[in-house]
Amino acid sequence: MRALLLSRIHDVPDYPKPGVLFKDITPLLADAAAFAALTDALAELCLRHRATKVVGLEARGFILAAPAAVRAGLGFVPVRKAGKLPGPTLGQVYDLEYGSAEIELHTNALDPGDRVLVIDDVLATGGTAEASLRLIRRAGATVAGLAVLLELGFLDGRGRLLPTLDGAPLEALVTL
Repeated sequence: MRALLLSRIHDVPDYPKPGVLFKDITPLLADAAAFAALTDALAELCLRHRATKVVGLEARGFILAAPAAVRAGLGFVPVRKAGKLPGPTLGQVYDLEYGSAEIELHTNALDPGDRVLVIDDVLATGGTAEASLRLIRRAGATVAGLAVLLELGFLDGRGRLLPTLDGAPLEALVTL
């Protein structure tokens, strides 16, 4: 499956700024067989880690997490940028290279007994993922793990996340 996924992820040089090599997953999403294989693999991780809910990180994480949750028979919870969710939210601020950002989830989205698998498309430096793990725990749920389609190992997001994962697994379907 790794070869199939990699063959559908295209490199886009100098996007969104010069010097960045962007990993475009839209060709993978457009290929029904590749997208189904990805969805099945992520759903299997949900079941293996005994998740009761699936969190998807804005924005491409939504595209991967929602069908995986449905396939696994679980609920889906979006974690969004601040100000995008209606109603009461719980927020988590995190640092960026220059400045900071905030993510949120609805205050009633997770229950204390929930085991949450977080799904995102790419693990780069790990800032957003780390903030989501903290947010989930602050909401009273347990982190069952973190799953990503693609890990950019040379950026060492895994190293940043290990303390915050607190023993929960980090699963990357493809590592570069």
